[in-house]
Amino acid sequence: MSVKLLFIVSFYFLSAISTLGYGFFLKYYLTSNKINLDYGISGLLGIFFLILYSYLSHFFIAHGMIHNSILFLLGIFSFIFFFPSNYNKIHFKIICLIFVLLLIAFFCFKTHDDFPYYHFPYTNYLTKSEIIIGVGNYDPAFRSPSSIFYFNSLFYLPFIKHNLYHIGSILIMGYSLTTICTTIFERFKLKKIDHIFFYSLISFTFILVFFYRISEHGTDRSAQILSFILILEILIFFKKEQIFDSFLNKIFIIGSLIISLKVFYLIYMILLIPIIYFVHKKKYFLKEIIKNKLLYLSILFLFLMTSINFFNSGCLAYPLPFSCFENFNWSVSLEEVQRMKTHYENWSKAGATPNFSVDNYKEYISNFNWFAGWLDRYFFNKVSDFLLGLLFLTIIFIFTFYSSKRKNNEKLNLKLLYTFLAILFLEWFYNHPTLRYGGYSLIAILIFIPLSVLLAKFYNDIKKLRSKVFFILFLTVSIFFYRHVDRISFEHEFYNYSPFKTVFYKIDEDHHFRVEKEFKKTIEFYENCTRKKIKCENKNKLLAFKKFNRFVFVESDKFSLEEVNGTYTYSKKQK
Repeated sequence: MSVKLLFIVSFYFLSAISTLGYGFFLKYYLTSNKINLDYGISGLLGIFFLILYSYLSHFFIAHGMIHNSILFLLGIFSFIFFFPSNYNKIHFKIICLIFVLLLIAFFCFKTHDDFPYYHFPYTNYLTKSEIIIGVGNYDPAFRSPSSIFYFNSLFYLPFIKHNLYHIGSILIMGYSLTTICTTIFERFKLKKIDHIFFYSLISFTFILVFFYRISEHGTDRSAQILSFILILEILIFFKKEQIFDSFLNKIFIIGSLIISLKVFYLIYMILLIPIIYFVHKKKYFLKEIIKNKLLYLSILFLFLMTSINFFNSGCLAYPLPFSCFENFNWSVSLEEVQRMKTHYENWSKAGATPNFSVDNYKEYISNFNWFAGWLDRYFFNKVSDFLLGLLFLTIIFIFTFYSSKRKNNEKLNLKLLYTFLAILFLEWFYNHPTLRYGGYSLIAILIFIPLSVLLAKFYNDIKKLRSKVFFILFLTVSIFFYRHVDRISFEHEFYNYSPFKTVFYKIDEDHHFRVEKEFKKTIEFYENCTRKKIKCENKNKLLAFKKFNRFVFVESDKFSLEEVNGTYTYSKKQK
């Protein structure tokens, strides 16, 4: 085993331990002994805490190696110190097996297409500088960053350096699968072979088979994986199998993470609130919510997220024009915000592809003019393949668990949940009908819930059921493992990688670090100007000045640099 491989494997497991440690820490101080949070949810709670901390600390310090090393070690100490004394051995084995399984996916040699464009540069910027106001003026991709960049920036560590900038995706996947697997095991143990059991089993299979490649997760699939967990908790809540406070804790954790990964998921939580109210049906509904400690952390979490968005672009939720304030120096113009909103919508409706682009974006996306083009260029290209995959998965589950004998199933009232999902689907289809913007999870969940209800009606004795479940799990893991072995083999041949020597993803110095170089030049230009060491003519598209003792980036074509009383100041150019 090479030294590089040893390092990456060690830091992979230690990252999971450190994050889980913060989850244990927060669980100890914020929840009562009555509330049960499995190791998966505890891990997500740890991610929640670290993102919150990353948001807050970024206003004051860069996430450098020394800072991150201390934070990393504190997480490991928290894991040791706050590890539950009454821990469940089976649950612990589950999380260990999950992360051992996912190790092969961690060797991510070919990264996501957006990774060198802005995932890596933005994450790297967080490790080099405290907040730069107006950083969104560099590129539209920097105007509303995903929280996963803030989480990943905390893993800029000695020896490993930049090579854990994709750790967030696999940790979210690992803890989510742990929660799902724990649910499967617990319900099997208690002989609760109901729709929740089958929903968990199908979701576990789907995530490992369809979302197997970490390099393709980007900023989108992590939120979709968490959507499966959100629906799982709602299904359990509908059966009233856990205390309300425990449910709220999970919803606040999962909901905050989903919104922070992609802000348009805010609609999920807006629509979920009335559903919770109607299902709970208790007089002191609001009082119970107000008493929950995680509510206030979630509010702080979302406040910091929107604050960073505001200081990046002048918008609370870019690119929604109504959330933008144009009167700040660093603000992106409303015209530009609207242009990008139109561009994103056009792209999601197949109006802009690598080989095709419509002439008039606004006309194309209005009044369902886009539907025929979307159907031809996107539905019959990607969505149809995805639906065929779901059909194949459905057939496997029906044939595996089919029985001529039927059970007297309990009556289920899932009308509210179906309504919730239907509204989400319509919103998705109308505004951004691309699979990466929530389509994978929405379509899958809309199929999985009725499929789970159907499977729960078939009678299977425990012995037969055990062998069938084992078959599904074995098949799922085998497919997952085979696809990664095949991937590594292909990448070894195509990119001339050695899986045991070149264990890190490839970094192009010019491409990955171009943003860092641009920012450095801009700041040096400002500092030299203020000291009158050079002639202040900047050819870069960015100019910098200081406000609130923080660097502010503005566009050079909108501002001019003038000398006033021996110092240089910026003023808006007259149109």
